Amino acid sequence: MSATLALARALIARPSVTPDDAGCLELLASRLAPLGFTLERIDRNGVMNLWARRGTAQPVVCFAGHTDVVPPGPRDKWASDPFSPEIRDGHLYGRGAADMKSSLAAFVVAIERFVAAVPDHQGSIALLLTSDEEGDAVDGTVRVVEALKARNELIDCCIVGEPTSFDAFGDMIKNGRRGSLSARLVVKGIQGHVAYPERVRNPVHQAAPALAELAATRWDEGNEYFPPTSFQISNIHAGTGAGNVVPGTLEVLFNFRFSTASSVEGLQGRVHQVLDRHHLEYDLEWVLGGKPFLTPRGRLVDVLVAAIEEAAGRKPELSTSGGTSDGRYIADICPEVVEFGPLNKTIHKVDECVAVADLEPLADTYRGVLRRLLA
Repeated sequence: MSATLALARALIARPSVTPDDAGCLELLASRLAPLGFTLERIDRNGVMNLWARRGTAQPVVCFAGHTDVVPPGPRDKWASDPFSPEIRDGHLYGRGAADMKSSLAAFVVAIERFVAAVPDHQGSIALLLTSDEEGDAVDGTVRVVEALKARNELIDCCIVGEPTSFDAFGDMIKNGRRGSLSARLVVKGIQGHVAYPERVRNPVHQAAPALAELAATRWDEGNEYFPPTSFQISNIHAGTGAGNVVPGTLEVLFNFRFSTASSVEGLQGRVHQVLDRHHLEYDLEWVLGGKPFLTPRGRLVDVLVAAIEEAAGRKPELSTSGGTSDGRYIADICPEVVEFGPLNKTIHKVDECVAVADLEPLADTYRGVLRRLLA
C-alpha cells in the first residue's frame, strides 16, 4: 500500500461531517511536527483550523484544504460503509475520498518526500486546513486569513486541493472562480379581493416587467478566463393560499455568478436602476457569498502545469467554472491561488471514490511544485 493511499484511508475512517474534524487535524499535525513545522490552531466557535509552517523566509508556498465532508446520506444506499474505506475495482471508496481527503494525504506525503530530499529548501512551506468548508464557512479559512492578515503574514502562492480533474486525472486546473452575489427582493403591493382591482396593487403584475428585464440583461461579456456574468432567479413566492386574494407582497430570490469583468457595486447599482425605473416599492437585501478571484498564466500556473505534465503525462486545461471555494478568502492575502486535485465525478454522491492509481501521481504533482519553487 502506498503512503498516500494509507494516509487517505486513515483520514476517510474519521467521520468528519461539517464542522466536526473527528481527529483529522491531529493526525495530519502528527506527521508535520517531526518535519519541523510550527503548528498553530486558530479554532473558532467549534470549528477547528490549523496553520502549519516550516521556515520563516519568503516565498511562502501554501497548500490549503478542508478536513470536513458532507453528510453521507442514507447509508443503506452505499455499497460499503462511507466511513470504512474500501478498495474495489481499483478505486478507494468512502465519504471524502475525492473531496478532499486524498488531496490532504497527497499534500503531506509530498511534503515529507520533498523535505527528506531538500531539508534546507528555500522559503517556507505552509498548510492552511479547516473543518468548515462544506458548511457555513464563516469560522474556517476566513478566520485564519484574518489572523494572518492582522500580523502581515502573507502567502506568495497557494494550491487548494479541490477535486478539479474532470474526465481524466490532471486534465483541468481551476485558476479562478466566479463570485457569488445573492439577494432577497420583496416587492410591496396592496392586498385585496381579486374582484376589486381598483382597490389593490398587485406586486406580481408590477414586478413581472422588471424581472423580465433583469433576466434579459447582458451584464458583461466576460473575459479571457471567465464566461459572461449570469443572473438566475432561484425562488419566487406570493399569495395567501387563496385563489381570490391579490397578494400584498412578492418575494424573489436571485443570484449573480459574476466574473472579474463586473464589480459587486456595479451589479447592485444596475439592479436598483431597473427596479426604480419600473416604479416599484421594494426592499432589497444583498448577501455576498464571495468575490471572484483569478490567477492569470504566470509563475504558479506554469509550474503546476509542468508538474502535472511530468506526473500525469497530460497538459491541463485552465478553467474558472464551478461554484465557489475557500480560494476566494485566501486570495485576499495571496496573489496567486489555483486549485488542483483528483476527479470530481463522484463528489457529494453515494459511493464517492477516487482511483487508487491517481493517488501517487497527485502526491508527485504537489512535490513537483515544491521542487520547482523552493529547491
